[in-house]
Amino acid sequence: MQADHFDQQKLLALAAEDVALAQLAHRRRTLPELAAVEAALEAQRTASDDAVRAETGVRDLDREQKRLESDVDTVRQRADRDQQRIDSGGATPKEITGLQHELESLQRRQGDLEDQVLELMERREAADSALAAAQAAEAAARTEQERAEEARDAALAQIAEGEQQHTAKRAEIAATVPADLLKLYDRVAGQTGSTGAAELKARRCQGCRIEFYGAELAGYRKADPHTVIRCENCGRVLVRTAESGL
Repeated sequence: MQADHFDQQKLLALAAEDVALAQLAHRRRTLPELAAVEAALEAQRTASDDAVRAETGVRDLDREQKRLESDVDTVRQRADRDQQRIDSGGATPKEITGLQHELESLQRRQGDLEDQVLELMERREAADSALAAAQAAEAAARTEQERAEEARDAALAQIAEGEQQHTAKRAEIAATVPADLLKLYDRVAGQTGSTGAAELKARRCQGCRIEFYGAELAGYRKADPHTVIRCENCGRVLVRTAESGL
């Protein structure tokens, strides 16, 4: 293929834009901000689960305390009825003796229940502290998640801006390259997965970094400046410059 030497030079600028776009695509895939968001989300989920467990623990203690207090009230009411029966003077001596024994039993039962209530209140105080700590940790994790997402979004916006700029510049350059030369470049770029042209610098292909010697180098040296030459190793269009070492 023949192409003006200056048109071939444009392929280097085209390749530079493709390299820049590839770097931006790689950066998009490997952004540390993405990993930071995932870590923050996991931390937030863990903190949320801890808060739910703490809330459940507090509710369980509340239910238990209400049950115990209800039992205390029941015992107290039964004791009041027994005392009123004794005080009424209508009970027989045998009934009074039975009621007095029951009152003693009820007093012991009430004491046991009230001790349980006190113990439960201490556990509730500890549970309240645990809940407050869990809720604070959840709020902190949520704040960190929001901060990580903001950093990620800022980085992605910066990448998108760079991609827009380089895509526009690439289109501008491509519009000045002859159609057949551009078609060759794009086909080779598809084969290499990166660029379709590379500078021949100091007798070395800057695409695959192979160095040329002997007859191969002599062939490049003798080739007409307007002849499109290709790297025998990677297939890229070799663009000759003053630094080619020919």
